[in-house]
Formats: sequence, C-alpha cells, structure tokens
Amino acid sequence: MTLNVFLDYKGFMQYKFPVGIKTKTRTGLQMSLRFNMMETRLAGLYRVDRKPIADHRGFFSRFFCAGEFKEIGLTKPITQMNHTLTRQKGAIRGMHYQIPPCTETRIVTCIQGDVFDVVVDIRSGSPTFLQWHGERLSAETPSSLYVPEGFAHGFQTMTKDCQMLYLHSGFYAPDSEAALNALDPLLAIDWPLEVVEMSDRDRGHGLLTSQFKGIKI
Repeated sequence: MTLNVFLDYKGFMQYKFPVGIKTKTRTGLQMSLRFNMMETRLAGLYRVDRKPIADHRGFFSRFFCAGEFKEIGLTKPITQMNHTLTRQKGAIRGMHYQIPPCTETRIVTCIQGDVFDVVVDIRSGSPTFLQWHGERLSAETPSSLYVPEGFAHGFQTMTKDCQMLYLHSGFYAPDSEAALNALDPLLAIDWPLEVVEMSDRDRGHGLLTSQFKGIKI
C-alpha cells in the first residue's frame, strides 16, 4: 500500500495516511481527498481522519465538508458549535444524549490535550444495543469522531486542560436532555485512568434497568 507523508500541526512530526483508501458509505464506496472515514464496529459510528496538506510554512486541513459527511449519513445541517475546557486530568464528562424529537448528530474533536472518547449505542433494536466504543482523540492527531443520532457520548481527559470542539446537527434542547451514568456497571466502560472528577449531575445519573429500551431513530 502506498503512503503519503504529511507534516503535523507543528511541522515536525509526520502522519502517514494510506493513499486511495475508500470511504465506506451507505450507498457504496467513494474516494475522499480530504478525509479517511472509517466505520467502527458500531454501525454508523465513524472515526474521521483529516488529510492535512503541509509544507515548511505549516498546513491546510479541511475540518468539515457537508457533501462528504453526507456520504456517511449526515443529512441535516450543522446548526450549532460548542467548545469545552476540562482542567483536571482523569475527569469524566458524560454520557449525554438528547431524546426524540431532538436527537442530534455530533462531530467531536479534541483541539487541546488528549482524551479517551466514548460512545454507547442506545438505538432501540440495534444488534449492538448498550455496547460502547472508545477512541483516543488528541490535538496531536487530525482526527474526529462522527457520532450519529442514537448514541450517548462522553470522555475522560488523559491530560490537563483538554479542550473539545463539537459540531451539532441540532440545537441544545434542555427538555430533551438525558444521560447514562458513565460508571454504570452494566455498561462496564473501561476508563483508562482513575476517575478524579465528575460533576454532581453526571455522577447522579441513574443506573440502567431492564426498563430501558433505548431511543427509536
């Protein structure tokens, strides 16, 4: 397999991206010049690697393209962007989602620091219902996680002062806000670090019971 080598954000390290990787889509296979979109074992959930174009001056990287993201299921416009800072290493935020009719797709990126990013499949009737998937995201790698409707999302900080950027396909709707408990033994998420901080609200989310059937998408 042929590889392309690109300078990283600081112009020192190098990323190697396979050339000609085909993007798996709902309608077939399509070449992408700016992204590698790799579907995870949870259907519809993608890791998106950007392909920077770099030289001695720095780099150019496309962060988002509605046309290319449409190929993996994004049919709604991006309506909101949010930015978070988490100061403590080992802190957990999550696991958050919105219930119908306010479900949303999120594109999640770490722009400072390093996080263990986790999603849980809460789609009613899904063959991977209540299974989780984790990815390391950091400011040192040009990657995002594409989180479609029907997933709860959270993360643990692996360094201090982590900043996250979220692109949303829906507006924040407080009356539709819901969450799973990130420490629920039924989910058994394997958080890599000792949990040093959670908000009282996140720690207080109820544990799952057999009554939880997920959400219909």
